[in-house]
Formats: sequence, structure tokens, C-alpha cells
Amino acid sequence: MKKIILSLLTVASATLFAIDSDLDGVDDSRDLCPNTSMSELVSPTGCTIQTLGTQHHFDIIYGLNFYQTNYTTLEEADTISQTIQLDYYYNKFSLQLNTSYYNSDSKTYDNSGMNDTFVGAYYMLDSLKNTSIRLGAGLIFPTYDTEFNNNNTDYVASVNISHTIKDINLFGGYSYTIVNDDNVKSGTSSIRYQNVNAISLGAGIYLNDKLYTSLAYSSNDSMYKNVEDIETASFYAFYTIDSNWFTTFNYAYGLSNSASDNALSLRVGYYF
Repeated sequence: MKKIILSLLTVASATLFAIDSDLDGVDDSRDLCPNTSMSELVSPTGCTIQTLGTQHHFDIIYGLNFYQTNYTTLEEADTISQTIQLDYYYNKFSLQLNTSYYNSDSKTYDNSGMNDTFVGAYYMLDSLKNTSIRLGAGLIFPTYDTEFNNNNTDYVASVNISHTIKDINLFGGYSYTIVNDDNVKSGTSSIRYQNVNAISLGAGIYLNDKLYTSLAYSSNDSMYKNVEDIETASFYAFYTIDSNWFTTFNYAYGLSNSASDNALSLRVGYYF
């Protein structure tokens, strides 16, 4: 399953911790009409001024990531990955596809190939005042080529909550991954897998109409038994370039020995 679990936590800060509950492009703190459909063209205050021709929307996001731990071997390794994410939106429902290609270089080996591929579906519940809840479920397909030939499809469920107070956004998330990989025994050593719990908590602020930043803490079980939890502290920024283009930046610092000391992610997306 490799880096996909931590990658999903990074993606979550951009897409799951909703700060625009009705997805109309107007922050909840400024939205005077909070339940408009995505098929509506809205004013700066979030109210309908024109009905668009379609309720269907898409985005495509390219990402470049760097981290210092190989999550298969748990060894120190400079790893660079390129990610592609595709999203489809229809009202409060969305679909997501996320896949990546990595190159990992350490003192003893140089390895590259596909990471696992994630496919998920999400639904935004009707919001309470200034609060939104998003439910998700997905599959992690074993496109990562393991030497043990033991990769199977894993299952993920998640819930994320966001609350906005003026320009401040408070958020939290929980996910549970059922890991179906087969345990491996080789000689006197063995690899045993376990299901993964992951939590994250954070706070963000709208610095202006284009820039949102946040700080977060995350902790998740290692997929390997008898390995300490992976804990990180992270900084995230989302910048709106124009009505179609946007970019995100994420830096994570490892708080546990099992986490990468430093991890960086830069993504550029196009919404249409």
C-alpha cells in the first residue's frame, strides 16, 4: 500500500476538509445563500445570478512529491513521486481517482514503479450552520509491484468535519483502512499486516479571497504490526490563481521515528 495512506491525508486537506460547503466558490463565512447547486453561477455573496447549462464538473490535478522514507521497507530513502488526480462533481456527490509513479533512492538500492491506485466516492451531508460533514468510501487497488506478490485490494471509509467561524476554519477527519495483504514469512523473519486507523486535526485561516492556509496534526497506524504510529505535523496552503487554475503546497514534518523526517508536495489543478 506504500505511501498511499499518507498521500490521502495530504489530499484530504485540499478536498475533504470542506470550507465551501455548497462548492460554489464562495467561502462559507461570506456565503449568504449556502445551499446553491453547482449548476448555478453565483455572485460574490454566493447567491444565484444565472443557471449554468450543466451540473457536471471535473478537475485534474498534477502533483510532485518528495519524502525521505520508503514506506515499504521503512528505511531512509529519498523518494520522488508524480501524482495524477481526477475528480468528478455532481451537486453534493463526487468521485476521485488518484495514482502515482515513484522513484526511491537509498544507499543500498534504487527502485521505481507505480504506487497503489485509489478510487473513491464522497457525499456531502446537508450542512448545519457553518458546519459541514463529508462521508467517503474507496478502494485501493494493488498497482504497486511487490516482490512478495502479496498485494490485494484494500478498503477505505472516512468521515471529515469542518466548522467555519468568520475567517477561521476548524477541521478533523478519521479514516479506517481494511488491509487485505497476505502475511509473509521468510526464514526466521516475517511481515504481518494490520488494518489502519488514521486521524487528523487542524485549523486554517483565509488570509484573503485567494489564499487559505492551515496547520494540522495527523496520526495513523502503520500497516505493519509492531511498528509505532506514524505521526506528522503539517503546513498547507491553497491558492486560487483564477476561476479555473489553482495550486496547493504541503509540508509535513515527522514527529515519530516511523514517519518521514520531511515531506513536500506541490500540486497544480485545473477545474472545469
